[in-house]
Amino acid sequence: MTRATQGFLTATHWGNYLTRQESDGSITVSPVSQDSEPSPIGRSLASTQDESCRISQPMIRQGYYEHRRNSDTTQRGKEPFIAVSWDEALDIAAEALTAAKDAKGNNSIYGGSYGWASAGRFHHAQSQVHRFLRGFGGYTDSKDTYSYAAAEVLIPHILGMNAFQAGMEVSTTEEVVKHCKRIVYFGGAATRNMQVNPGGTGAHDASQHFGAIANAGIDVVNISPIRDDVNSMVRARWFSCRPNSDVAIMLAMTYTLIDEGLYDKDFVTRYCVGFDVYADYVMGKSDGIPKDPKWAEGKSEVPANEIATLARLMAADRCMIGLSFSVQRAEHGEQTYWAGIALASALGYIGLPGGGLVLGAGVGKMSTMQRKMVPFSVGSLPQGKNAVSDFIPLARVTDMLESPGGKFTYNGEDRTYPDIDLVYWVGGNPFHHHQDINRFRRAWSHPKTIITHEINWTTTARFADIVFPSSSPLEREDFAGGSMDNWLTPMRRSLGTYRDSRDDYSIFSGLAERLGFFDQFTEGRDAGQWVRHLYDVTQKNAAAVGVTLPSFDEFNDGPPLDLRPLLTDSEQVLERFRADPVGNPLATPSGKIEIFSQTISDFGYGDCVGHPAWYDKTEWLGSPLAQSYPFHLLSNQPATRLHSQFDHGITSQESKIQDREPMRINIEDARVRGIQKGDIVRVFNTRGSFLAGAILSEDLRQGVVQIATGAWYDMLDINDPLSLEIHGNPNAVTNDIGTSSLAQGPSANSCLVDIEKYVGPLPPLKVFTPPEIIENGHSRSPKMVSER
Repeated sequence: MTRATQGFLTATHWGNYLTRQESDGSITVSPVSQDSEPSPIGRSLASTQDESCRISQPMIRQGYYEHRRNSDTTQRGKEPFIAVSWDEALDIAAEALTAAKDAKGNNSIYGGSYGWASAGRFHHAQSQVHRFLRGFGGYTDSKDTYSYAAAEVLIPHILGMNAFQAGMEVSTTEEVVKHCKRIVYFGGAATRNMQVNPGGTGAHDASQHFGAIANAGIDVVNISPIRDDVNSMVRARWFSCRPNSDVAIMLAMTYTLIDEGLYDKDFVTRYCVGFDVYADYVMGKSDGIPKDPKWAEGKSEVPANEIATLARLMAADRCMIGLSFSVQRAEHGEQTYWAGIALASALGYIGLPGGGLVLGAGVGKMSTMQRKMVPFSVGSLPQGKNAVSDFIPLARVTDMLESPGGKFTYNGEDRTYPDIDLVYWVGGNPFHHHQDINRFRRAWSHPKTIITHEINWTTTARFADIVFPSSSPLEREDFAGGSMDNWLTPMRRSLGTYRDSRDDYSIFSGLAERLGFFDQFTEGRDAGQWVRHLYDVTQKNAAAVGVTLPSFDEFNDGPPLDLRPLLTDSEQVLERFRADPVGNPLATPSGKIEIFSQTISDFGYGDCVGHPAWYDKTEWLGSPLAQSYPFHLLSNQPATRLHSQFDHGITSQESKIQDREPMRINIEDARVRGIQKGDIVRVFNTRGSFLAGAILSEDLRQGVVQIATGAWYDMLDINDPLSLEIHGNPNAVTNDIGTSSLAQGPSANSCLVDIEKYVGPLPPLKVFTPPEIIENGHSRSPKMVSER
């Protein structure tokens, strides 16, 4: 078969696929031959043009259309939308941007763009909106991610490098098989998270990696409340701990190493600073509380003898410590990574093949890049300089909207929340990502204007004032590639543009023309010329380091390009540091691993002192609150979609129970509550409640329930500030507090709830049906749309 008959090649964050549209309008999707472990999420690309979810033309909320900035913002999500022309919508948006700038300045504009959006280099939503808003004079930006915020702020202080770079500092599979005797995962290494990767995934290899570990007979230990969040092939031993107790276990392991003289004295002396200060804390000399295994048993409910025995085994043979992203998405999440680095330092295996750390275990390609790092930058849309210095930690957006002029701390700085007049959100779904959505929904009514570009009628679109319909990646030309994969992939257009949608670049170009900086924004290029230009930049960057790439036309008409044969094995920072700590110091103040950080100590934070430490949690099974809310809710990344993308797609929909997101419950807990497989349950606390479908499992410890994030947020009663969420979005109940004063990251995995069987009629979902739309003065009801 020719490629034309197979389909058009495209790239997604979860893999490369061939797509084609059949004569009946249906879309056929097949994985590329180069990927031996394709993700099933690709099947959902067939729902790209689902008319029950797609936005067909520009829309303006009725109250905003009539009153502009004087509209009643509490009516967002309640009023119908007016369908308008592109010219009218662009005029209204340009007027709103100018008014916000004139009223309160550019820092009153918040540029939100958190989400994975397209894998393409040019049609990259974050680059597009940042370039546009910077061209307009600037905006309030955000820092860090929901995924990894605590580590992103901490790791530069401790290891002197970017947290994602540190996550790539791992041994190859071959090195692990040859040298490693034991892998201890804190929080598992779930292969579902290895489906997706920023910038695309040329070939999945999780099964190859874990299969090699299993065949080598490496002892694998999973310290987690969840048994099966490590690949079953490795037959991991399970230490069933309370959620959020990882630090207590790490401290007790370090205690055992010090107490029994098993720690690597030479390593902590030569390569670290402050281990003596930390040791005094661990042994109880500084606070009178020895952090011994018996103490840790009281926190974690892991038997003291098991903790001590494992510590001895880790000291006896070369081992690796794996830390998932999830363990730092909790109260005091910084401490998990800091204590994990301290434990690895005490063992002395950092910088050795098959030893040390895996930061971000089981995430994307971070564990399996095999030293084939791309040594050149892949072209990206220049964003320019932001003239506004205001920013927020990403996860503090509700605080910002609620408290203009309020104070917050971040990474040693005392800062002030700006007064946000206008939110411009592109390429993400905050009604999926953010915690305590009921609180967020109320804060969302504070700005005078909210503008979004959306493909589908997500809750973010339903709660906007101006909605620009964006085309989907299958309706555009682009290419994919990035630093966390070693493939480049053409993204060929396989579908006509849906109805009256446009790509983000076209939308921003139209606004830039009205606002007087069209030439600056476009630089005289259309979208196709930009795609070719960014590839040419990539080609020149590659040539500068001795890598020859094909011409654009040859690349664009070919298969995915595997860069691995063109790359040499990379040498890692921590390896060079270990070989010569004087000649290759780390970029920390001391040049060493900072077990004690004078910088952080000088910040004076009571919730993050200068060394790793245990802090009791507000919401965990060891707190008094557990008497009222006896279940710890863990909300993981989904296996059936990327965050909330394609929740309407077949892969996600097939996983639902009575149309609700499935939630796992321990079998014994379910028996006590009278819950059976397939029942609908209500999950609740003081922040809200949601419905989910029950799955009974022996792979969770008692007192723990687990649900994936990403179900499109759907309220039973829009007028109820604590409305029951009827679809299964866990952020209806999760806790919206910062990890600590240092990083202010999200703490979604510190959440206590109660559960009960739901009785009564099951409310029908509304989120997969368009809102009421008024066209040419006539209302188009959701029912009419769904029956078309």
